[in-house]
Amino acid sequence: MRIQACLALVILSTACGKEPPTKEEIEDARARVDLAVLAANQVRVALEVLGILPVYTCGESRRTFVGRAAEGARSKVACVTATAESLDDASDAVVLSFPDTGCSVGGRSVSGQSSFIYNGGEERMDLFADLRQLKVEGQPLQAKVGYGTCSDEKRFWAESAGDLPGRANSSYSVNANVGVRDGVPIIGGTTLVLNGPGEVTGTLGTDRVTFSELQYEVGEYLPKKGEALIETAKGHQVRVNFSEVLWRLGKVEVEIDDRAPITVPVIR
Repeated sequence: MRIQACLALVILSTACGKEPPTKEEIEDARARVDLAVLAANQVRVALEVLGILPVYTCGESRRTFVGRAAEGARSKVACVTATAESLDDASDAVVLSFPDTGCSVGGRSVSGQSSFIYNGGEERMDLFADLRQLKVEGQPLQAKVGYGTCSDEKRFWAESAGDLPGRANSSYSVNANVGVRDGVPIIGGTTLVLNGPGEVTGTLGTDRVTFSELQYEVGEYLPKKGEALIETAKGHQVRVNFSEVLWRLGKVEVEIDDRAPITVPVIR
């Protein structure tokens, strides 16, 4: 269920003596939250494409891993063509090709081709992939993804920028990393934990957005946990908190400046 529909469902202002937001403030926040959530979703989709491939296991030779990764991608997504390629002494690649008619990844149709380039190995491995030759539901993905692992560092990242699909005259940019938390699967698993800054631009101006611990199940549009802080072009703050209630039932709490928060039930 899209967030723009959610905010029209129920308005439950809390006590604590705070004034509830006005109808105009609610509508303004609804439009801004819609763009912020859609921007985060573009990053989620890019990371799910990366999740087709297994994460490098430290100590394994790069070329052995790349061959195994290509086989793993083919077994995980039957409609993708995955080939291993040797580029030079320092790097190898897995090339993923999706049919023009589309291939289902996380419940979305993906088409096009991308090379996932691996550098290093055993003590340090870096992966980089430019996904801008891929399309999701017919729209360019407009993202770069990668990771560095082994040694003293483990990081997963995604950079995404472009027009927001389905939103006229709206654009975004997000520079995100995937949080690594004990007990929570990340790339290649069933859960993504997204953090990072971004901007969204629409008819209301350009807002700065900070995503904190947004936890997604693969294929889900809305996060089940986490927070988004929107610093609006008008100088206001909109804080959006996602939380679980029961299974697929959750809630979103939206607080505009120091107004009483709005609580909205959602079904993912």
